[in-house]
Amino acid sequence: MKKELLILTAAAGMVVLTATPVRAEEASYTIGICQFEQHNALEEASLGFKDALVEALGDQVTFYEQNAQGDHTTCTSIITDFVARDTDLILANSTAALQAAATATTEIPILGTSVTEYAAALQLDDFDGTVGRNISGVSDLAPLDEQAAMIHELFPEAQNVGLLYCSAEPNSQYQADVIQAELEALGYSCKAYTFSDSNDISSVTMTASSKCDVIYVPTDNTAAANAELIANICIPEGIPVITGEESTCRLCGAVTLSPNYYDIGYHTGEMAVRILADGEDITTMPIEFSEDFTNHYNEEICSELGIEVPDDYSPL
Repeated sequence: MKKELLILTAAAGMVVLTATPVRAEEASYTIGICQFEQHNALEEASLGFKDALVEALGDQVTFYEQNAQGDHTTCTSIITDFVARDTDLILANSTAALQAAATATTEIPILGTSVTEYAAALQLDDFDGTVGRNISGVSDLAPLDEQAAMIHELFPEAQNVGLLYCSAEPNSQYQADVIQAELEALGYSCKAYTFSDSNDISSVTMTASSKCDVIYVPTDNTAAANAELIANICIPEGIPVITGEESTCRLCGAVTLSPNYYDIGYHTGEMAVRILADGEDITTMPIEFSEDFTNHYNEEICSELGIEVPDDYSPL
C-alpha cells in the first residue's frame, strides 16, 4: 500500500500530492517551513530540506510551507500559525524567520537554514557554537577572508569598496563588519551603504556606484530579491559587484565564493531526521556549517565589464 505525502504550499495557494513509499513505522510528523523571501537561494534551501526528509521518512512527514514575501509581520504570523498547529518542528529559512520562531516558542524544535551567524541573529553573548535551547541549524557563512582575498586578486588597483546591504538584517551587518576589516588590512578604503528596505535600495545603490570602484553585497535577502535592480544600476556604470552567494551573483554579480544552498538545506533536513526519528536532543546540537565553497563567475557580466577570472573559477 501507498499513502500520499501532503505538501501544503500556502504561498502558491495550491496542494501538491506526491506518492511515496510507506515506512514500517507508524509515527507521523508535521513540519512548518517559513521562508522569509522569494529568491533562488532560499528556495533551493527549502527544496533540499524537504528532499532529505522525504528520502528518510517518506509519507510520514507533512509540510506546511509558507513564504513571507519579505514582510516581517507576515513572517511572525506564519510562525504563530505553526505554533498554534503544534507542529513537530519548524524550519526557519533565513535570519528573520529564525528570529520570529525564537520569539514565538521555546518548546517546538527550531532549525535554521540560510542563516549566517546565529550569535548575531539571536543576540547571544559568549556563544560557544551551541544555542542551548530549542534551536540549532546550519550556517551559510562563507569564508569572508577568502572573499576579501578574491576581491584583491581580481581588483588590485581598486581603492574604494562599497559595502551594500540592508540595515535591518543583522547578519548582513556582521558580514560587512568582518569583511571591512579584512579589506582594510589589504589597503582598501571601505564605506557602508545601507538601505532599510526595498524602497530605498535604488537610491542607495546609485550613490554607492558613483563613489566606489567595487561593490560588495553580502548574503542579504533584500539585496537578493532586488538583484536585477542592482545590476541595472551598477553594470551601466562599469562597477563590478562581488556577492556573498551564487543566486545573487547570477543576476548582478561578477564573481562570488559561495556555498551550495540546496546542500545547506539538505544538511538541515538530515538534522531534522535526527531530531524527529532518532530522538536527538536539539538543545545539545551545535550549529553546523557548510564545508564546500566554490568560486563562481557570471560570464555575461564579466565579459561586459572586461573582467578576466582565473581558470579555477566555475561559470554560473
